[in-house]
Amino acid sequence: MSPLAKISSAFGPRFAEFAFEPAFTAAVDQHVAELRDRLAANDPGLAPPPPDREDLTDYALGFLDALADIDWREPVGHDYAVCRLTAISWLARQHDLSAGSGTGAGDEDGDSRSTAGDLA
Repeated sequence: MSPLAKISSAFGPRFAEFAFEPAFTAAVDQHVAELRDRLAANDPGLAPPPPDREDLTDYALGFLDALADIDWREPVGHDYAVCRLTAISWLARQHDLSAGSGTGAGDEDGDSRSTAGDLA
């Protein structure tokens, strides 16, 4: 499974939280905007183009490496990393960049929270 598909599988289910967590929705929206700006920095258009799959994947892998370096674990709530990974997942889904991604995540003991190593 591709890195974008793994992230989408793990964080796509958080889209359901948008319906009742307006602060989370706003935070993810800001992360999406920042990612679009970062990935399309040289584009002269008013609206950024869809992200390139390789560029988004490279960004995601670098972000996951940084999270692994600090031994990040997905919290029950929302932290910066959850918002950023959810934004990556949203971009991948919106632009069909993570073909083959599932809709859920988890492991045998029922704990659906992720570690950075699970996603790389």
